[in-house]
Amino acid sequence: MTPRRRRLIQWGSVAGVVTTWEAAVRGALLDPTFVPAPTAVARALATIGPTALGLLGETLGKTLVAYVLSVVLGVGVGLVVGSARHLQDVVSPFLVAAYAIPKILVLPWILLALGLGVAPAVAYGTLQGFFPICLLVMGGVKDLDRMPILVARAMGARPGQIYRKVILPAALPAVLAGMRLGLVFCLLGVLVVEMFGGIRGMGFLLASLATAFRAPELFAATALVSSLSVAGVLGLEALSRRLARWR
Repeated sequence: MTPRRRRLIQWGSVAGVVTTWEAAVRGALLDPTFVPAPTAVARALATIGPTALGLLGETLGKTLVAYVLSVVLGVGVGLVVGSARHLQDVVSPFLVAAYAIPKILVLPWILLALGLGVAPAVAYGTLQGFFPICLLVMGGVKDLDRMPILVARAMGARPGQIYRKVILPAALPAVLAGMRLGLVFCLLGVLVVEMFGGIRGMGFLLASLATAFRAPELFAATALVSSLSVAGVLGLEALSRRLARWR
């Protein structure tokens, strides 16, 4: 299938869904109180656009800080634990157990310790993004062929050189997969804190619109956040294709 034909099918599918959605609302198959028509969502987007974009920028700033922290910590811990077998045997069960605990249970403690503001949103977003990145990187390093590492050691490579020139390039697919997943989790964590902590941002706006039963505005705000998330993941996908050459 050619790229042009693939894009036509993709955009045609989106247009078909939107058209069917509009027809279902106009034909009274869907209640516009809860599921507004796409045209109503578009009008609502024009109404709340300036306010929503400002709040989206604030949420994006918190998410980026949390994402950078989760990538640095997740990739670092994943590389170290995954490449040291004895350390992996000791630490891996604790990481898996911590990942299995619902992170929402930790949120009240974060709010209690850090109060209201940017800090709890960044901390909770980092916590959400750290574990998927760390576990994916750790698993990717664990499954690597050990022969190139042994050869590098035999040739006198220092530990830093082995990590930089052997382990990291070989584990790059796992690192990029973790980064894509971590971005979504970081955004989720920031939105949750904004919703339940009453902190200024898109999460607070979404909760306010839902409480006020303003469905068109709620759908419009949701579309903005979804577009941001999709754009970030697609950007990381493009980055992974570029880095494939370096690998």
